[in-house]
Amino acid sequence: MEIRVLRYFLETAREGNMSRAAERLFISQPTMSKQLKELENELGTKLFVRSNYSIKLTEAGMLLRERAEDILSLVDKTEAEFRSLEEIDSGDIYVGAPESESMGLFAEAVRDLQKDHPGIRCNIYSGNIEDVCDRLDKGLLDFAIVMSYVDFSKYNFLKMPAEDAWGLIMRRDDPMAEKASFSVAELKGLPLICSRQWVDQEFPQWFGSATGDAKITATYNLAFNGAVLAKAGIGYAVVLDRLIDTGEASELVFRPLSDVPKSEMYVIWRKFQTFTPIAELLLSELQARFQ
Repeated sequence: MEIRVLRYFLETAREGNMSRAAERLFISQPTMSKQLKELENELGTKLFVRSNYSIKLTEAGMLLRERAEDILSLVDKTEAEFRSLEEIDSGDIYVGAPESESMGLFAEAVRDLQKDHPGIRCNIYSGNIEDVCDRLDKGLLDFAIVMSYVDFSKYNFLKMPAEDAWGLIMRRDDPMAEKASFSVAELKGLPLICSRQWVDQEFPQWFGSATGDAKITATYNLAFNGAVLAKAGIGYAVVLDRLIDTGEASELVFRPLSDVPKSEMYVIWRKFQTFTPIAELLLSELQARFQ
């Protein structure tokens, strides 16, 4: 399986049209068709369902697309790393991060590093902890910023000097907005809008044996979307503080949870990881700030 052909396949999958994909890659349509047919023969399965005007991925094609994206991302990252082995003034750093105010501390470290090395580019991948750690484990990321849910025996880490507070986002005109804060016990029976990560990690700890008393009406992957649902009156979004605009002009307010521990944040990287010179510089900057 050639990297070049995987690029042909992925571009065709993205375009949904072989002719457009061939045009974007500056090759002929017959060449594209021949290469993809040979790929199907090599794998022993159909990757596309073809029609006169478009193509759709089969189940095998969807699996290959997922694998091809990871493979090509790793290939591109590896090539970039080798180009930057002797270069410390430019290049790419790849970081995975959740939505958190603590990301600002990391951004300050990158900003100061770029003052001396303006050609450095920081690429942020946003996702939940499972997504971020999976990409870190595959070598697609140099660093990840996570809460304390991960197995730290697998990683080196730095604790960030910041904590994020949990609370509820709700409409400003909601009667419950008159309360200054909430306890976990007061959440029971309320329609809650939660991240899927919260359901897996925080939910069992907060409610214990009383999990049946919680009413989850919606889940989200991005806090912004959770706030949109809260603004529509669907329920109360459980989020970390300072992710959503709740200023005086906003229709939303944030109310903290008084009896929930704040979440600690960490920068992690793989043990025995080989860094590029640029990533080494950033690690030194982070250690100077956080150790």
